[in-house]
Amino acid sequence: MADSPEEIKKAVRTYLIVGGILFLGTILTVLVATYPPFDVGAHGFDKWDCILGLTIATIKATLVASIFMHLNHEKKAIYWLFGSGICAVISLAGLTALALGDPIFDKFFYSGH
Repeated sequence: MADSPEEIKKAVRTYLIVGGILFLGTILTVLVATYPPFDVGAHGFDKWDCILGLTIATIKATLVASIFMHLNHEKKAIYWLFGSGICAVISLAGLTALALGDPIFDKFFYSGH
């Protein structure tokens, strides 16, 4: 923790900068969702808008976790836990993509209409 006034000023400055970045990220997210010049891909909400929005959200969540929750000072075990969680999410997304690409056509699951 901060023990001297200089360290406290540095920490406050860091928090203000990160808070400003989070505020700008929120404004950018709203602009991407509502303002046509910031619409990427086809007109309207599509996968590219979703990817951009999730990228912005990931950056914001990383800043909150590392700075405000002080995870940037944690031990390596914390990073292994978070990394394994991210790998699990990616694996589940991949399995979902595989299931969508090769659906089950069985009389139990699919009536054939």
